[in-house]
Amino acid sequence: MTEAIFTEGAAAPSDHPWLVRYPRAIDWAAPIPVEPLYAFFDRSVAAYADRPCLDFLGRRYTYADVGRLVNRAAQGFRDLGVGPGVQVGLCLPNTPYYVICYFAVLKAGGTVVNYNPLYAPRELEHQVEDSGTTIMVTLDLAVIYPKVADLLRRTGLKRIVVCRMADALPALKGLLFPLLKRADIAAVPHDGRHVRFHTLVAKELTSQPPPIDPLTHVAVLQYTGGTTGVPKGAMLTHANLVANLEQIRRWFIGVEEGRERMLAVLPFFHVFAMTVTLNLGLAVGSEIIMVPRFDMDAVLALIAKRKPTLFPGVPTLFKAIADKPGINRADMASIRLCISGGAPLPVEVKTAFEALTGCVLVEGYGLTEASPVCTCNPLTGVNKAGSIGLPLSGTIIEIRTLGDAVRVLPPGEKGEVCIRGPQVMAGYWNRQDETDRTMIDGALRTGDVGYMDDDGYTFLVDRIKDVILCGGYNVYPRAIEEAIYQHPDVVAVTVIGLPDSYRGQKPKAFIQRRDGATVTPEEMKRFLADKLSPIEMPSLIEFRVELPKTTVGKLSKKELLAEELAKLDQGGVAPP
Repeated sequence: MTEAIFTEGAAAPSDHPWLVRYPRAIDWAAPIPVEPLYAFFDRSVAAYADRPCLDFLGRRYTYADVGRLVNRAAQGFRDLGVGPGVQVGLCLPNTPYYVICYFAVLKAGGTVVNYNPLYAPRELEHQVEDSGTTIMVTLDLAVIYPKVADLLRRTGLKRIVVCRMADALPALKGLLFPLLKRADIAAVPHDGRHVRFHTLVAKELTSQPPPIDPLTHVAVLQYTGGTTGVPKGAMLTHANLVANLEQIRRWFIGVEEGRERMLAVLPFFHVFAMTVTLNLGLAVGSEIIMVPRFDMDAVLALIAKRKPTLFPGVPTLFKAIADKPGINRADMASIRLCISGGAPLPVEVKTAFEALTGCVLVEGYGLTEASPVCTCNPLTGVNKAGSIGLPLSGTIIEIRTLGDAVRVLPPGEKGEVCIRGPQVMAGYWNRQDETDRTMIDGALRTGDVGYMDDDGYTFLVDRIKDVILCGGYNVYPRAIEEAIYQHPDVVAVTVIGLPDSYRGQKPKAFIQRRDGATVTPEEMKRFLADKLSPIEMPSLIEFRVELPKTTVGKLSKKELLAEELAKLDQGGVAPP
């Protein structure tokens, strides 16, 4: 068991109550290094040169292999004019190309801009224009390349680095891919606007990386999901990302450096996977087992075969695995440590997944603007049900008054969760007004409602924007969702607030039932009768085969809300 820093019962500083329960193995106040982000990767290449670094569909690369390709690609990017002030987009699924180009761009002095390959053309266009991306890296796949190529005509994009999918595969698969998957491969012109990856890595690195200031140089422009408006680019500096990497590395005290295998199911272009899967995985000398797209059966087969030990994910992913009929517990036994992020982790999901695998699954909390992790439950010691845990080292959590965030509240009072720490962004790209609205007295406003208990554990109540106002009372969708998740036939649930002429708003629950389940809305309400107050009871319950999710598997409210409001605009009535 992890011991407390202070003697039991001793008082911690009033503004740092979490120090009472802080793991003894972690020094909350220890200095955090300030250096270029690629420096840790270079150290891992030196320390683990012969160890497997990447596994992509059966093709394995050592740390020395990847380090050599990163240096060559860095020279290639320099030859294309990449340096400080140049934005390079990565529009890639999880492949070796992402890892290589990510660190190569940073070594060349440029800034990485992450792109979701599943974005619609208009979304890609907005991000290219907003960020000033001039070079894009993508695959020669028909599902991705044409969308990127069209940006050469419609935006300020100047060049595309095209990576050949077949070249990343094991030898036999690489030979067969162009023959068996011809329809999946895009035709790529041979002109000055296109650079083949093999050309990019044709030359050795001839000089040292350009000097940068880690505290001010933007390593990654990470765009927010846009659920509250037009997507904005969070400016994450080298120092921000190094800090968050080091904070997470210290937190995972059970990691055996140079011996772990990290399962990379979440896409690297998402900030959680970029930091917790990619950067942490490489920093501790893990072999990263990459999954280019999620398929349940394929992932389970991969776990049974390659036996990963570390597995970052989102709650819906852990629940889907735990609920899989006929799943073999023995095939999951290699998994030791898991961190869940991106959305609240229901207690039932944590319990079920831990029972299946024998692992420790802890809930972390963060947001894009904080690189992204801010708090986490300890891997050993006290895990409080429903809590997002304790602040990472050097991180201060403040609960401030709702509405204005002016006053810091004492433990037990609900308010807006605000964050200070070395991982907090430098601001939003070209949006000083948005930066000013998001920062207060140097603290990042998260938009989440929560409270801190006397031991310094933070509990989220809900998103400020998601709170449902029913007859003058605040109703929190998360509380309703947690109650519904207790029903054994529930796979997933999303609760939103709809306009109501009498109470102002009313809650509606969308539920995905387990296959074969027949629970009705009336039966569900009877089940919830002793778990929710009358004001919290959903006025409407709708069952659906599947609920909308984001690209990383988080349940998404915005599609359901838009759909229901459209019905109301047309004079329709939401189905019971």
